[in-house]
Amino acid sequence: MTPPSQSPSSERGRILVIRGGAIGDFIVTLPLLAALRNRLPGNRIEVLGYPHIADLARAYGLAEAVHPIESRALAGFFARGSTLDPALSAFFSGFHLIISHLYDPDLIFQSNVASVSGAQFLQGLHRPVETSSRHATDQILDVLQRLAIFDEDPVPRLISHRQVPERPTVLAMHPGSGSPRKNWPEDRWAALLDQVSTRSPTRFLLVGGEAEEGRLERLAAGLPKDRCEVLRSQPLIAVAERLRGCQGFIGHDSGITHLAASLGLPGLALWGPSPPRVWSPRGGEIQVLEARPDLESLEVATVVQALSDHPAQLISRG
Repeated sequence: MTPPSQSPSSERGRILVIRGGAIGDFIVTLPLLAALRNRLPGNRIEVLGYPHIADLARAYGLAEAVHPIESRALAGFFARGSTLDPALSAFFSGFHLIISHLYDPDLIFQSNVASVSGAQFLQGLHRPVETSSRHATDQILDVLQRLAIFDEDPVPRLISHRQVPERPTVLAMHPGSGSPRKNWPEDRWAALLDQVSTRSPTRFLLVGGEAEEGRLERLAAGLPKDRCEVLRSQPLIAVAERLRGCQGFIGHDSGITHLAASLGLPGLALWGPSPPRVWSPRGGEIQVLEARPDLESLEVATVVQALSDHPAQLISRG
């Protein structure tokens, strides 16, 4: 790992937020970054995380810099009595406030950072408590109470003032997730695409990555080529920019659904086993269509009806 760059000492202050995890984990942390930006103006905010995800914060003005968390040297900070990497030690010493969301039950990481840095250290949640009655974003924001920061906006928002090019009506779909049990069956997606394409002139943007394997291509094969685009394994910032130009979104309990919501898109989340009170997407007009006992029970007709009844009227009423 290349040592994180050092910022000029003339800056008023530097804040480091450490956040690993998947896309959804990072999206629900956006309100914390926004609160720091709003309540502690003039400070430089930096993120230690996975750059392909965390760079969203830099691109949308919530952080000045992103540093890679993938580092052998960082592992030494999780061992008692280890020799700490000099470059990382100097990096941590450059901050006056560090908020960590790493899993550190014995506070070994916190103690090692304290040995090389005089920063105020706040330990945030590694993962929201799923048995809680409170949403994940509210739980993540709790750590800021130690800074006397209360009642901040709990909605993740990625706001851009860049103009979106005008495009034909496009409905984005992410027919996958990080877990097969969160996915609506592929044949239902195919039937949904067939029905929507028959009753409206909608164009489709199918979004996904390696987890979807050939699912995007199989679904696209059933549609006219001039009405469907496949966006596979693209950088997250590029995906966000394409989603911004869409009229709506349909997805599962996934990070991409949280991304769509944070961009203000209306749409549907086809929801399976996770507790929606904790993990439902906030922002935009993403409605949760919960299926019990599982997504196998969710009928295509129900989804079509929900799309036509949506306040944004994502497809024409037939």
